[in-house]
Amino acid sequence: MHDKQVRRRRAVLGLLVAVSLILLTAYFGESPSSPLHAVQRGIVEVLSPVQEGASKALKPVRDIAGWFSDTFKAKSQVGKLRKEVQYYQGLAAQYENAYVRNQQLSRLVGLDGSLGVSAYHPVTAQVIQRDPTLWYAQIEVDKGADDGVHYDDPVIGDGGLVGRVSLVGPTFSEVTLITDHSMAVAAKVLDNVGDTGMLVPEVGDPSQLRVQYLPPRSAIATGDQVVTAGFTDGPLEDLYPAGILIGTVSSASQTQLLTSGTIKVTPAVDLRHLDVVQILTRPHGGTARAQVPGG
Repeated sequence: MHDKQVRRRRAVLGLLVAVSLILLTAYFGESPSSPLHAVQRGIVEVLSPVQEGASKALKPVRDIAGWFSDTFKAKSQVGKLRKEVQYYQGLAAQYENAYVRNQQLSRLVGLDGSLGVSAYHPVTAQVIQRDPTLWYAQIEVDKGADDGVHYDDPVIGDGGLVGRVSLVGPTFSEVTLITDHSMAVAAKVLDNVGDTGMLVPEVGDPSQLRVQYLPPRSAIATGDQVVTAGFTDGPLEDLYPAGILIGTVSSASQTQLLTSGTIKVTPAVDLRHLDVVQILTRPHGGTARAQVPGG
């Protein structure tokens, strides 16, 4: 029974193949106006609207599939581009940081050559910690007693006076900034006569300093530079060598001078973003240093 079914299927298949060959031969051998060509055209005319309708019906499906494909490809490209952007942003940040540090170091070299600190041994240190809310009070640096740092050593950086060492560990030090409420510095205003006074932080404004005890009729003007006085004797005996830039006069009215003998000063150093400092250690030649009396 099974053999008969197999033979019957093979016979049908052979017949269909033979008929197909005959039809193909007749189709290609006849003229375009032959009956077979007419039948083909009829079938095409019947099926063409069905094909067009199916194509229109399936177009949203194809569009959705294409949208998903394009979306996945775009997301992949966005992820790749985002990683590249992050990489180059990281490089840019490194270069910018290196540039800032180089600028600060360059200014430190200028200080060494022009501000009379040759009597000291400068130790370059990096800022390793600062309080983001009390940035004007203290910083911590990566040099300490093992590097020759001592309590009360002056600290300079980024073009001017930063403060003094207030705590020393073996490999670190804390620096109290000139804007801290405990600081006071003997200062000289570079006006026509070089008036001197005591520089202290401005109460309520950590970004400003104030020079007090100035002569009431001083010819001080906005923009005048203020430097360390470097006194070694008297009530204003100073920790710091003379001539280190502290800042510039930001407010100096005759009314202020007459009534209180004070002026306002903007620090020369951007203490909030300081990265590199120099600690002036081991003064030579018996240089006298003492803490200025607190204000």
